[in-house]
Amino acid sequence: MLNAAEQFNALQAGGAAFLGTELAIMGGAMSWVSERHLVAAISNAGGFGVIACGAMTPALLEAEIAGTQALTDKPFGVNLITMHPELDALVQVCLRAKVGHVVLAGGIPPGPAVRAVKDGGAKLIAFAPALVLARRFVKSGVDALVIEGSEAGGHIGPVSLTVLAQEILPHIREVPVFVAGGLARGEAILGYLEMGASGAQLGTRFAASVESIAHANFKNAFIRANARDAIPSIQLDERFPVIPVRGLVNEGTKKFLVHQAETLAKFQAGELDKTAAQLSIEHFWAGALRRAVIEGDVEGGSVMAGQSVGMVNSIQTVSDILQELKAQAVAALIARAGQPAEMANAEGP
Repeated sequence: MLNAAEQFNALQAGGAAFLGTELAIMGGAMSWVSERHLVAAISNAGGFGVIACGAMTPALLEAEIAGTQALTDKPFGVNLITMHPELDALVQVCLRAKVGHVVLAGGIPPGPAVRAVKDGGAKLIAFAPALVLARRFVKSGVDALVIEGSEAGGHIGPVSLTVLAQEILPHIREVPVFVAGGLARGEAILGYLEMGASGAQLGTRFAASVESIAHANFKNAFIRANARDAIPSIQLDERFPVIPVRGLVNEGTKKFLVHQAETLAKFQAGELDKTAAQLSIEHFWAGALRRAVIEGDVEGGSVMAGQSVGMVNSIQTVSDILQELKAQAVAALIARAGQPAEMANAEGP
């Protein structure tokens, strides 16, 4: 009979083996946050760090990978945005550097990029927002999937992890599936592992860790925030789409609404054509994430955070976060095993 720790290890064994780690916990790729120091810290502590390439040039990514490799000899991955104009070159940078896992995010992975990653010997991970796409990606050769719910921080889809997990986990068994979005405790991770997930991805808790290079103001904003403070960006007019991004409400988010209203008024008055109005709305947040993360402007900048921010109560080391998550999952298994049989089998109200 396996003890609780062994049960937990058995549940996450497939994900851990795929990643080459002790724990099947990935770090979410967060622009300006998921750089060499945090990525190496996650990997060194038994998790799987992921570099956020974002808008980096191939030269910058090459330097970031080298910097990460200087800090850890453990496995880590690189997250590439599918719409990046130099995607093919970025893939080659990863392959030359012997990065073992490449994550393609932000859209459907292009065929040439998929083939290049596979031919180069790396494992390919993709985000699947629906079952039909999950099946399509598996057929195309993707080695693992991440299903991310709308509870997550940053760019989000419309569906919660609770729903995505029920839709996808029972039907995708060919490849590992990692769950993401709103996760902050080990009991929740355990529940998804028992549903069939292979592991989990967390971002918000790591963003507020000791090893994160984020400004102290940024981390302290997380500690002060409640779940209800992390909301998606609001769109005022369907003619001018706003990409949904979840972050903390601040003066910047309020000014964005005013900016949209003023831009709409100018469009309706004929002062701006549709293209100029759309660009004005899109450019409002240019550089705002960096202002918040690096410069500490948490009022005017974009403080991207998931709804799990309400469970960030202190600035912990990455190692402490990972060990706490495992301990919570193991404690839940122990508590369950200690329940009287009549309680375990009792029906709810």
